[in-house]
Amino acid sequence: MDCIQQTFSVDYSFKVFFTRYLFNPTNTEFKNYLTSQITSGLTKKLLFIVDDGVAKAHPALATEISTYLQQIEGFKLAGEVVLVPGGEACKNDQDLFYRLIDLVDSQGIDRHSFIVAIGGGAVLDLVGMVAAVSHRGVRHIRIPTTVLSQNDSGVGVKNGINYRGKKNFLGTFAPPAAVFNDAQFLTTLPAKDWRSGISEAVKVALIKDASFFEWLEANAAALVGNDLAVMEELVYRCAALHMAHIGSSGDPFESGSSRPLDFGHWSAHKLEQLTDFALRHGEAVSIGIAVDSVYSSLLGWIDTAAAQRIVDLLVKLQLPVYHELLEMKEGTPSPVIKGLQEFREHLGGRLTICLLKAIGVGAEVHVIDEMLLNEAVQHIKANYATI
Repeated sequence: MDCIQQTFSVDYSFKVFFTRYLFNPTNTEFKNYLTSQITSGLTKKLLFIVDDGVAKAHPALATEISTYLQQIEGFKLAGEVVLVPGGEACKNDQDLFYRLIDLVDSQGIDRHSFIVAIGGGAVLDLVGMVAAVSHRGVRHIRIPTTVLSQNDSGVGVKNGINYRGKKNFLGTFAPPAAVFNDAQFLTTLPAKDWRSGISEAVKVALIKDASFFEWLEANAAALVGNDLAVMEELVYRCAALHMAHIGSSGDPFESGSSRPLDFGHWSAHKLEQLTDFALRHGEAVSIGIAVDSVYSSLLGWIDTAAAQRIVDLLVKLQLPVYHELLEMKEGTPSPVIKGLQEFREHLGGRLTICLLKAIGVGAEVHVIDEMLLNEAVQHIKANYATI
C-alpha cells in the first residue's frame, strides 16, 4: 500500500520572571511582557482566575490588577477577576472545570487572548488545563503563589485535573506563554505551605545537583525561619534546574517512561489520594523521598550515611518522613503499593522509578522489591516516626 509520511517539529519558548510586587505601578515586568505581545489594531482580553486563598491574603489584589492594566494599551480585563477554591479539591471538581470553560466562552476569550492564573500549583494545573483545551489552546500566563509552584510545577509544561481519584489522570502538555514568580506572595503563606514546597528543591538537588543539596543543608535553619531572601535563592536555583531539564531531556512531553523529576513521587501521589489530600503534595513528596532514599541504600546504591543525611535534612526542614499507610501488615501489601501500578499506567509503558546512585545522581529501575521496600519503611519508622 502507498504511504505518505510527514515529520515536523514545533519550537516552544517561554520565560520565567522573578520579581516582587508584580502589580505595583512602578513594577514594569508584567507591562513590558504584555507590550511585547501587542498586535496593532487589536485589543486583547485578559481573563484573570485567582486562588481564593490568595485573594483573602491579598484583599487589594483585584483592584491592583485593574489599576495596573489601565496603564497598558492594547489589553483589557475580561469581566471581573474570577475566584476559585485553592488546593487539590479544585482539581477534583469537574463541574468547576466546565464552569471555567463556559466562562472562556461567555467572555469571548479567543486565541489572541490570555488566561492568567494566580495561585498555588493545583489552581495553575486546573486553569492551564482549561486554557489548553479551549479553542485547542489559549495562551496562558502563570503567576505561582506558593514555594512549590514557584520552584516546580508552575515553571513546567504540564497541566491536569484528577479523575476518579487518580491524580492528573486527565491533562495536557502545554507550555505557558510566560511565568511570573512574585516572591511577595510567599510572605503570606501558612508555615506548612512554606515548608512543604522545599521538598521539591530537595528532590531536584538529589537527582541533579549535589552542591545544591549541600546548600540546602547549610541553609535549612534560615529556610525554616522564614528568611525570604534565602527562599528566593532556593526558588531560583530549583526553577533553573527544572527548566534546564525540560530543555535538555530530549523528552519534554514525556513520551517515554523516563521521569527523573518524579523521584519520590510514585508513593507520594498514592499517599495524597489515600489521605483524601490531607497530606499536602510537598509533604507526601518528602515522605516519598525518604522512603526511596533509604531503599536506594538497602540496594547498595548509596551508603547508609548518605541516606541518613537525606532524611535528616527533611527532618530539619520540619517535613514528614513517615506515614503508617506505607507499612505492610501481616503479610498484606501496603495500600500505597497500588501506586506502583498506577504510576506505570500514568507513564504509559513499563514501570520506571528514579532512585539514587549518589547524592546528585539519579538512576532508574523497573522493578521494586516489596519486602525490601517494607524494610526501608520499618527503618524510617524505627528511627524517625516519633519526631
